[in-house]
Amino acid sequence: MLSHVYIGANDFERAFSFYSALMGELGLKLRFRDDGKPWAGWQSPDAPRPLFLVGTPYDDQAASPGNGQMVALMAADRATVDRAHATALAHGGVCEGPPGLRPHYHPDYYGAYFRDPDGNKLCVCCHTPNPC
Repeated sequence: MLSHVYIGANDFERAFSFYSALMGELGLKLRFRDDGKPWAGWQSPDAPRPLFLVGTPYDDQAASPGNGQMVALMAADRATVDRAHATALAHGGVCEGPPGLRPHYHPDYYGAYFRDPDGNKLCVCCHTPNPC
């Protein structure tokens, strides 16, 4: 369904450090890093798409998060959600909702919410019963 997601960053090195740690927790691998743009992309180890991209905006203006926008990333299990949330906070993220069940979405939805250092809202979630 998705080809890629692009997240704007104002400080590429800070964003790269944040997302490298987060993507590592989720088992995603770095596909490329181009300091000339600058931008970088991660992918699943077993598929070329979708890509998760982070970098400076193409129009060379300041990156800013949109109201109501959020990127949700799948985790293999609930423990990975917990670790990803902790990793995000340890690398400059801000908590927007601690890990936990959200039965108002569905009985097995387990998610955590946070913002990256540029204010972009992200979620890491698992949709299967525990253990996932």
